[in-house]
Amino acid sequence: MGVGVSGWRLARAVAMTGQLGVVSGTALDVTLARRLQHGDPGGHLRHALSRFPVPAIAERVLDRYFVPGGIAPGEPYRPVPRLGLRPSEARDELTVAANFAEVFLARQGHDGPIGVNYLEKIQLATPAAVYGAMLAGVDYVLMGAGIPAEIPRLLNAFAAHRPAEITVAVAGAGDARHTVGLDPAALMPRPTVPPPRPKLLAVVSSHVLAAYLARSPETRPDGFVLETPVAGGHSAPPRGRPRLDEAGEPVYGPRDEADTGKVAALGLPFWLAGGYGTPEGLARAQAAGAAGIQVGSAFALCRESGLDDALRRRLADRARRGALEVRNDPRASPTGFPFKVARLPGTLSEPGPYERRPRLCDLGYLRTPFTRPGGGIGYRCPAEPVDGYVRKGGREEDAEGRLCLCNGLTAAIGLGRHRADGYHEPALLTLGQDTGFLHDLPEDHTAADVVASILGTAVP
Repeated sequence: MGVGVSGWRLARAVAMTGQLGVVSGTALDVTLARRLQHGDPGGHLRHALSRFPVPAIAERVLDRYFVPGGIAPGEPYRPVPRLGLRPSEARDELTVAANFAEVFLARQGHDGPIGVNYLEKIQLATPAAVYGAMLAGVDYVLMGAGIPAEIPRLLNAFAAHRPAEITVAVAGAGDARHTVGLDPAALMPRPTVPPPRPKLLAVVSSHVLAAYLARSPETRPDGFVLETPVAGGHSAPPRGRPRLDEAGEPVYGPRDEADTGKVAALGLPFWLAGGYGTPEGLARAQAAGAAGIQVGSAFALCRESGLDDALRRRLADRARRGALEVRNDPRASPTGFPFKVARLPGTLSEPGPYERRPRLCDLGYLRTPFTRPGGGIGYRCPAEPVDGYVRKGGREEDAEGRLCLCNGLTAAIGLGRHRADGYHEPALLTLGQDTGFLHDLPEDHTAADVVASILGTAVP
């Protein structure tokens, strides 16, 4: 659902109904830093950091980012360390603390399960982010947008307070292996009780990938989320030769339909996602052998969502009137994966705001590491200035139509960049393409309304 849409408030609200509440783990370092610079209204983040097991780390984070009363209008945010292969103690500390705080807050006041969702594409953040969530006792780690084959080993190592690393894809590296990792002992002494190992759910779109991951104990997750192309955010590209329909969206065919029977035969639980967020969808999923469903869009539009409230209400109103277009854009994401863009005036979905926005890459979560001619490592993103991207070895045609997801999705939760000259970062909104669930929900619905509607129960 993007950056911060499924924040701790939403995950907590879902978990309080007895279902698995999942926080988005993407860019939690920047969202923590910016919320602290807004003065941390309510003091929730400061409370969470007061419970961080290494007080000195929490104090360093607060000293750098917390602004009592919040920064002045137009004052720029203090930047966070950018992801990279070169080790950075400050970056690791902020990432670990931010993931700890989000999961800690989501777990308060109930006994329901809490998960955290990461993108495999953002490999440079994974070890520190996962360890921070584990320190807070996260129950599940969900990971998609790639092949999370090395994550089971990472979880096992951190649960034993051992250092661990994962492989980072570096363009042009050939057989050279690049890694990023974390040594828990470098951050904190050996705990009396190591953090519990969470279960891993791999988010996949095909039975072939599910079978590949399940083939070995080294790569086997604890279950799968099987996602269809209509789910919000990124989607896997169609298999085979790419084709676009008249609207310029990818065409999916029979080869892209996952065989739920083959997934069930693997002997691991699985959940279906993308167009299943109704009682009928749940029944269809269970009839196919699924343990249940994953729901995104209905929660993204609920009262506890992290979306900017004005944007959330506009999205929901358009969706209820049948006037909301959600385009599966094959060009929008710098990752090259199709990405669902919800069209709303004033956002990056429209030509005007897109063309007026200066191209820049100052957050860099989706940058790709590459090998420079001299052997060093550089970073490039198709959404950065075109001349700079081409200078780094990228192709000009690959930069055409790209959106800055990092800045746009951060702006969608009210944390976009702003400057004293009046510049405000335009938002980018993502949602699933099936919004029929709204017909069964009250206006300005809650997370509990969503769960009750799907299960056919009374709102708790």
